[in-house]
Amino acid sequence: MEVLTRRSMQILRILYKKGRATNIYTLNVKQEELAKELGISRQALNVHLRKLRDLKYIRTGRGFIDVTERGLASLGISAIPAFVFVKVSPHKRLYVYEKVKEFLVQKAFRITGDVDALLIVDPEKLDEVLKSLSSIEGIQDTKSYVAIETIK
Repeated sequence: MEVLTRRSMQILRILYKKGRATNIYTLNVKQEELAKELGISRQALNVHLRKLRDLKYIRTGRGFIDVTERGLASLGISAIPAFVFVKVSPHKRLYVYEKVKEFLVQKAFRITGDVDALLIVDPEKLDEVLKSLSSIEGIQDTKSYVAIETIK
């Protein structure tokens, strides 16, 4: 993989954060707005976007920018995640939630039902996350699942 410039990585990060998850991250934004947020001219943004598009890190069209799986991979993010369900002792929930905020996860949710939290994790980081969870007082049980394919 080609090494990207700091600015290219900054653009990818903003596109990722503002996008919605599918197998790609889609962002509906005017290039003028994005250039303003980055503090660069629209022309300079176009140069960076063209390079990212040529390298297949993004796809562009009228009114949208998609961060591709290759773009996500360059950011260290897998488009197909693993899921970790966590059951926590009731009196330790706040403590556990604060500890989970420090983890390298894509998303973490408090949920209702038989478990207390759902972590969405890059599959390559699953083992590390499970080891970290095992060291936290108050965690009663974890169950992990790795997605094999996006259906929709």
